[in-house]
Amino acid sequence: MPLSGMTGFGRAEGALGDWSWAVEARSVNGRNLEARFRGPPGFEALERAARDGAQARFQRGQLNIGLQARRAESAGGVRVNAEVLERYLQLGAPLIAAGKAAPPSLDGLLALRGVVEAGDAVVDPEAQAALEAAVAGSIGAALDALAAARDQEGAALGVVLSGLLEKIAGQVTAAEGLAVEQPAVIKERFARRMTELVGEAAGLEDRIVTEAAAMAVKADVREELDRLAGHVDAARALIAGDGAAGRRLDFLTQEFMREANTLCSKSALGALTSVGLELKATIEQFREQVQNVE
Repeated sequence: MPLSGMTGFGRAEGALGDWSWAVEARSVNGRNLEARFRGPPGFEALERAARDGAQARFQRGQLNIGLQARRAESAGGVRVNAEVLERYLQLGAPLIAAGKAAPPSLDGLLALRGVVEAGDAVVDPEAQAALEAAVAGSIGAALDALAAARDQEGAALGVVLSGLLEKIAGQVTAAEGLAVEQPAVIKERFARRMTELVGEAAGLEDRIVTEAAAMAVKADVREELDRLAGHVDAARALIAGDGAAGRRLDFLTQEFMREANTLCSKSALGALTSVGLELKATIEQFREQVQNVE
């Protein structure tokens, strides 16, 4: 399976009997997997289905799964609140008796707030179980849509990361070409300083060769360049491989930067230092993109 991103959106709708609903699943970057479910009263049991569904599909990211459910207004019937109606009649009776108000009509009374209420339907356990199963199916569909969106993001990230890896590989090759010049430059620089300090002393040439060789060994960057090339190959394999690669790519990025820093610290050439700095900038761009990979 190709790379997957951590940002996306999925939606699914459904209906059963008097109920209709919509599920929306969103995700953003996160170091670990965090799934949160929010739904209306009466649907708390579906939180487990949402969390299990997220864990089955994803390994990283912050997920928010929201459920909106609506029942047809006529499903529970209506009833007249006799207590509220009686209170209204008692309050209006003195005004009617004093001729300050006309006797109320039926439609007027029913329009008063609190007189007519929606009745609660009797909960049928089997119907409730069927409803929860249907909504759970929609949660799964929304998570599938979210996974597809994250896969699309991952495909785009793969192209970007591969391009940055090619740039890193090119910079490593350029550094290799410059690194071979370091021993000669170190020897010439050391010989000039020694000549300035002691002149043409006997045996100076042998001393220069010995000291310059030791300095060249300390400034040798072939090991760092070999490791950088190895990290490029490892990153390519992760991008082309299966499974979540975000954490491993993030670790590789740290190793990239470690070798690039050592390369710059050992550099005795301005051109090699310049390439090392460009390499660090590219690695940082790579690191920023890796933060979006699951």
